Formats: sequence, C-alpha cells, structure tokens
Amino acid sequence: MEKKFFFIMLLIALCAACLWAGDTATFVDLGFSSDGKTYVFGQYGIQSKTLRPWADLYLVDVPKNDFVAGGRISYTHDASAIAGQDGSGALYRLISRNAALTDRYGINFLLQGQILYIAVDGEAPSDKGETIEFRDFEHRASYKAVLVSATEGSGASQASSFYISLERTAGDGSKKNYTVGNPRIKRSLVTSYHIRRVIAAPGDDSVIFVIEMRTQGKDIRYMVETLRL
Repeated sequence: MEKKFFFIMLLIALCAACLWAGDTATFVDLGFSSDGKTYVFGQYGIQSKTLRPWADLYLVDVPKNDFVAGGRISYTHDASAIAGQDGSGALYRLISRNAALTDRYGINFLLQGQILYIAVDGEAPSDKGETIEFRDFEHRASYKAVLVSATEGSGASQASSFYISLERTAGDGSKKNYTVGNPRIKRSLVTSYHIRRVIAAPGDDSVIFVIEMRTQGKDIRYMVETLRL
C-alpha cells in the first residue's frame, strides 16, 4: 500500500512538472538608502533545465526610475543544486561579493519601506492588464492603479510592453494622475505582467511597484517601476 501511494504521489509530481516547465524566481526586498533614493531588490531560483542556482541583484535610482551605475548584477552557479535547495545561496553570494556597492549607496537592509499593497498568492495574472486600489494611511492618500499591457507579434517574435496609469487622491480630495513605466519598451517573449507589491519609500515621496513578468517558456521574473510623487 505504501509503495502504491508513493508511486501515485510521484506521478502527480511529474505531471505537475510537465504542466509547469518554467523556472520561478523568488522576489526579495533588500531595502533602501536612508534618504529613500536608492532601492535594492533581488531574485533567485533554480534553472529548470540545468538545475543550477541563479540570482540577480538590482540597485535602482528611485527618482530616475533607472538602475544606478553598475546596478545590475547576475550570477549562475557552475554546478547543479543539491536536493532540497532553493537557490537562495546564489543571492547571498551576490550580496556578499557586492558589499562595497551597497555600502557606497548607503543601503540599510533593515529599511524596507512601508508596504501599501501586496497581491494575494494564487491570483492569476492577465495578459489584458489589471486594476488595483490601495491606501497610504500615514499620508491619508488613496490610489487607483490600472496596469495596461500590449502585445505584438507571435511565437519567437512576440514582444510586449506595459505602463501603469496611477490616480492619487489626497486627504483633502484633490487628485493627481501619473504614468508609471515606459510603454515604448518592448520585452521579448513576455506574455503577462502582474502587480505583486507596492512599497512607499522612506524619507522620500516615492512609490515602488514590484511587477511579476511571465514568459512564453513559463518563467517568472521580477522588475520594479518607481515614481517620485
């Protein structure tokens, strides 16, 4: 009976692996500089084909909505992961090897900002965009964000883009509208975008949108868009 149960569970696991063949990144919020003008995040995972741990480390200039100089760093281990590992060791290696860079920008790993919105796990992304609403109780402001995406081409030539239309309502009822992101940037083979998290930067009137991207190969990766209010 135990052998039969084990065989059934193994079969279910293999079927699930066939249905989801991509490699899924884990997003890590690594904090801000004390003035809130530089934000650091990472992502890591296990390559689905080679089983090698990999990681990315990003330092973002929040007011410019762009990477700082030398602020995009990647690493892939040269051997397959041991059973039970999740790839996080690759990110730890990146962080330790680039301590001089994070020190240069005054990054405080304990200063992670205020979370204004976080998506519920299991929410399915849409290739048609999405609308979310959230509040900043500290500043008595409410937000409505509409993610608009567009896709062109098909197969190997498919590319997509997106932007976020943001409406901010202050405590006195006044409204301001912003556009977050650049719809002219085309990302090859990305099929959908999903707002996973919104963070308020400390010491600065800025917000950070954490965006999940899914590809044709069913990989999941993350990026951020930042806005100075």
